[in-house]
Amino acid sequence: MATTILLLLIINFLYITLAYDPTPLQDFCVADHTSTLTINGLPCKDPSTVTSDDFFFRGLHLPGNTTNPLGVALTPVNVNRVPGLNTLGLTIARLDLSKNGFFPPHTHPRATEVLTVMEGSLEVGFVTSGPAYVQFRKVLEKGDVFVIPIGLIHYQRNVGSGNAVVFAALNSQNSGIIEVASGVFGAEPAIDSEFLARAFGLDRKTVEEIQAKF
Repeated sequence: MATTILLLLIINFLYITLAYDPTPLQDFCVADHTSTLTINGLPCKDPSTVTSDDFFFRGLHLPGNTTNPLGVALTPVNVNRVPGLNTLGLTIARLDLSKNGFFPPHTHPRATEVLTVMEGSLEVGFVTSGPAYVQFRKVLEKGDVFVIPIGLIHYQRNVGSGNAVVFAALNSQNSGIIEVASGVFGAEPAIDSEFLARAFGLDRKTVEEIQAKF
C-alpha cells in the first residue's frame, strides 16, 4: 500500500511539474482585467459578478485584414477577449492568408499548436532541435489537420491560388511568440552586429542592413 501511495504521489508530482499552465482549482477563474495584482496568470473576478458574456466571443467567422507586407491576419480568441479562458490553458485563433501570404519562422515557447485548414492550401513546416534540424513539412488542404510540437521553429504560407483560412488551437492561455528574424535582428538593445556576422557567416554591413529593417 505504501509503495502504491508513493507511486501515485510521484505521478501527481510529475503531472503538475510538467504542466505548462496552472491547473484550475475551481470551476472557473474569470480574469479580472481591472486588477493591479501581478501573478502567474490573471486574478479572478468575484464569481457573483460573472456573466455568460465572460465565456463568449462573436466574430470568428469574419475575415481579417490581410493588407500588410506579410499578407496575413490573426484573430485571436484568448483570455483578453474571453475572460473565462483564464487558467484553462487554451487559446484559439483564426488565421487569414491572402495569396502568397505567410507567417515567418517563429516559435511558441509555451504551447503546442494544432492547425485545421478551412479554406485554401497551406504549406506548413517545423524544424526539430539540433543537431539534426530535421524539417517536417506538409501541404494541407481543406479539412486537414497538422500538429506543431511546443517550442519548435515553424512557419505557414499560402500556396494556393486564392485566400486561405485556418483555425489554430494552442494549449496555453499565453503561448508566447518569438519571431526568429525579429528576435535576432530586431532585439533592443541590438545584438552586436560583428558577433551576428560571425554567427551567420555574413559580413557586418549586411547584418547592419538587416537590423535596420526591424
